[in-house]
Amino acid sequence: MFHWDRGLFLTAAGLAVDVPRRQKLGFMSHAHADHIATHELALCTPETAALYRHRRGAHRRTRELPYREPMQLGPLQLTTYPAGHCLGSAMLLAEDEQRSLLFTGDYKLGPSATSEQAEVPRADILVMECTFGRPKYRMPPREEVVYELIELVRRCLANGQTPVIHAYALGKAQEVTKLLTDVGIAVQQHPMTYAVSEVYRECGVDLGQVSVYKGEPNPGQAVITLPRGMKSHRLAGLKNPVSIAVTGWAIDSSTKYRQRVDHALPLTDHADFNQLLETVELVGAKAIYCTHGPREFVEHLRTEGYNAFPVTGSYQTRMF
Repeated sequence: MFHWDRGLFLTAAGLAVDVPRRQKLGFMSHAHADHIATHELALCTPETAALYRHRRGAHRRTRELPYREPMQLGPLQLTTYPAGHCLGSAMLLAEDEQRSLLFTGDYKLGPSATSEQAEVPRADILVMECTFGRPKYRMPPREEVVYELIELVRRCLANGQTPVIHAYALGKAQEVTKLLTDVGIAVQQHPMTYAVSEVYRECGVDLGQVSVYKGEPNPGQAVITLPRGMKSHRLAGLKNPVSIAVTGWAIDSSTKYRQRVDHALPLTDHADFNQLLETVELVGAKAIYCTHGPREFVEHLRTEGYNAFPVTGSYQTRMF
């Protein structure tokens, strides 16, 4: 039904899935740079299509797959479901007369402020992203992390400091913005981030009181910029900045030192270890193929009695 060649291919339909190099026909689960390419024709949700054109050019050809609206492609019926990762992110269910396959892409279970909550259908085969596939990556309750973020930002502002939050321009930045504006904290965004936020608005997502950073922080407002690892993250004119990273890797106490920030909070848009196991139970697949994660997650599933395999290394060009 599928094969793996530096990415997933639905063989009978000739469809590349999240393959980050140009293909004749490619499905994109969401618009992060490592999941998109300038395909001749791209299949994706309407929201991902809008973000894709923003990032790769307005002339890009797409065929839109709204959530839960099946489309026939050769012998396969394709249906997208919300993935909860960022705006427009989607799981892909592919079905023929004999079997069904669910590709999760990047996903997160539970609530989100700026994307539709993940919906996980059942399938015979599960191809799942498992970034946080180690037991130590069990995240604290989301509401606790959100509370900690808001209180930290408020303390900074009360002390005359500028809270500067480092987040990816697509997804995490809009999530954090919405969490802050919902409690009355206005936000200024890096120009690259603000351009993405404008696409969010066009897609119907109200981010609240947000403006573009123009060289000087506004009193009483938080600033959101790019991750420290990106060359253009620096913003001129910041006064008394306190840097905050928001990432699931913050479970590791060394994260704030590695990322050279004052604080690191484990606010993630990926499924943690417990959610990965919950996904396996929800899908009820006969075979599970794990991508973008540690080999020990496969071993853990096997010890629990699941028919699990990695799809890297010796499995890279294997037919399934």
